[in-house]
Amino acid sequence: MTKFILKNGSGSFSCKGCGRQNSKLNTYDWLSDVPFNENEQDMVEVQFKNTRKGYYKNSNHLKLEKGDIVAVEANPGHDIGTVTLTGRLVPLQMKKANIKPDAEIRRIYRKAKTIDMEKYEEAKKREHDTMIRSRQIAANLGLQMKIGDVEYQGDGNKAIFYYIADERVDFRQLIKVLAETFRVRIEMKQIGARQEAGRIGGIGPCGRELCCATWMTNFISVSTSAARFQDISLNPQKLAGQCAKLKCCLNYEVDAYVECQKRLPSKEIVLETQDATYYYFKADILKGTITYSTDKNFLSNEITIPARRAFEVINMNRNGEKPEKLNAEGEPTSNNSKDLLEQESVTRFDKTRNGKNKNKKKNGESKNAAPNKNANNKKDETKNTSTNAQTKNDSNNTPNEKGQKQNKNRERANEKRNGKAPQTTNEKPQDDRIKENKPAKNNRSRQNKHNKKDNTNNNRTNNDPKEQAETNSN
Repeated sequence: MTKFILKNGSGSFSCKGCGRQNSKLNTYDWLSDVPFNENEQDMVEVQFKNTRKGYYKNSNHLKLEKGDIVAVEANPGHDIGTVTLTGRLVPLQMKKANIKPDAEIRRIYRKAKTIDMEKYEEAKKREHDTMIRSRQIAANLGLQMKIGDVEYQGDGNKAIFYYIADERVDFRQLIKVLAETFRVRIEMKQIGARQEAGRIGGIGPCGRELCCATWMTNFISVSTSAARFQDISLNPQKLAGQCAKLKCCLNYEVDAYVECQKRLPSKEIVLETQDATYYYFKADILKGTITYSTDKNFLSNEITIPARRAFEVINMNRNGEKPEKLNAEGEPTSNNSKDLLEQESVTRFDKTRNGKNKNKKKNGESKNAAPNKNANNKKDETKNTSTNAQTKNDSNNTPNEKGQKQNKNRERANEKRNGKAPQTTNEKPQDDRIKENKPAKNNRSRQNKHNKKDNTNNNRTNNDPKEQAETNSN
């Protein structure tokens, strides 16, 4: 830590007040920067495990600072603690703790040595096992109590048992059994449920560490009226904390809500207009708006108006007047605050994922179905074109042309049988199907089909002698 030497020679100037706040019992030392603050008072604040701290006198005039581990006087033996506050602020803290000046104040022996720290660590390791065994002993004795924590003294000669009980408990027999089993001096301290939660710690429903475990030292009673002032539903599961008591945070904003409720009309007042009668339904206390309904039991024809307009209508009704509408002219009929859960569903991300999967499936099916459809369309087109071509040929060809074609086909067939090469002609085929843009495979298959038909016709003609004679004459 950097030190700043003052020019007047009165000492150094440091920022020791901004120390580590690792416990809720730590106090911000706002007088630490005052020169010679540490040496003006002999009183020192020493903190022990959890929520226990005490004030001791530095009779040996040791040079102590925050964070020093010291051995202090105890009954019996000595205890080990950490220095948390020195200087002028210690007497002020003693007044706050209601410690009288005539009270007996114990003293600080020395700074802790290695032997003292070894004993202290051994005693701390025994605390958890001692707590579990003591709970079993209390259950065997039939005592209606719960031992929440055990704290050993620094030298291991004494143990403090913190317990919770709803009724008064006679634990004289328990003390005898505990002293025989653990062979230490026993001290019993009763604590409440809130103090137990503060000692154990945890995370609250707000997502932060419990207030009783971080900064709260005094517990104020909490009543259900605090929830009523804030218009919170009286559900014990939601209002109770981890200590099974009402949450301490219900008292944080009660005063602000009480002040805001004074600016709103009473819930029992009924507003009358020329159209209907309106009853109080709910109010936004901090915003200063009230929602009225035409039915007492459920929300019907809701209208949200500011408190100023509600007082105007109340004064008009007292004078025997009834406005035409509940809301003023130019104001919207309802100004309801929307909740996030009302705007969008909590499972909206799941729906989008399912929708994406469905779209992917649909796209995949369409892609798979597309080539099949194209193939079917091609087949249909080929059938249609073949039928159209046949109809065109049949319509365009006259009977004389048909006969000439048949004669030519017969002559070619005869030449093939006699071993003669067919005569090549430069005549272009008059078949309209060749003009169409079709694949070559389809044209070849069609030509083969036509050739087969011609061959069958030629075979029939060759078998008939009349037809052979006609061909020879031709």
